[in-house]
Amino acid sequence: MSVAASSSDADLLDMLRSQGPMSVTDMAGAFEVTPTAVRQRLSRLMAHGLVGRQAIRVGRGRPKHRYDLTQKGIRLTGSNFTDLALVLWREIGAIEDREVRKTLLTRVVRALASGYAREMEGKTTGERMRSLSRLLGQRRVPFSVDGDDALPVLTAHACPYPELAEKDRSICVLEKILFSELLGLEVQLSQCRLDGAASCQFQAK
Repeated sequence: MSVAASSSDADLLDMLRSQGPMSVTDMAGAFEVTPTAVRQRLSRLMAHGLVGRQAIRVGRGRPKHRYDLTQKGIRLTGSNFTDLALVLWREIGAIEDREVRKTLLTRVVRALASGYAREMEGKTTGERMRSLSRLLGQRRVPFSVDGDDALPVLTAHACPYPELAEKDRSICVLEKILFSELLGLEVQLSQCRLDGAASCQFQAK
């Protein structure tokens, strides 16, 4: 689970995704907890931009509030496309023409990079690595950055594509190219889980 949404909040996010806007009373009843407990969770999710609040006025008096997922929240809760990714990767790998396959993979990497690039921050390699780590964390992929800005190391504590990597290690190459594109310099995969390491690590080459 990401740094922006802990596992304890996943059920609330999933409920908002399936049922739409809800009040604190509705959520408290569904989870059989106090309204105060729900408000604490909502405050945390709103701070991370995953949930929004809308005031609804019914007659006089104070408005009532309903809560719903933001676009960021929708993206986070709707990112389980493992089966589709497996099929697409297998079909790309089955293309016999090497140049066509290379061109297609290049376009895939650039499309992925453009989605992250708008949110990337920082000027130094270390700053950009930490920014990338946060963005990946928001997508439920835990990464961390160790070392100083001169020699930072990006560590993957869980594989973003576990089933794909087990079937085809070339997905690791795609990930390396993607990170190089986003960081603005070439990175190397200095250690890999598939080789028995505790984690995968990427360093500036």
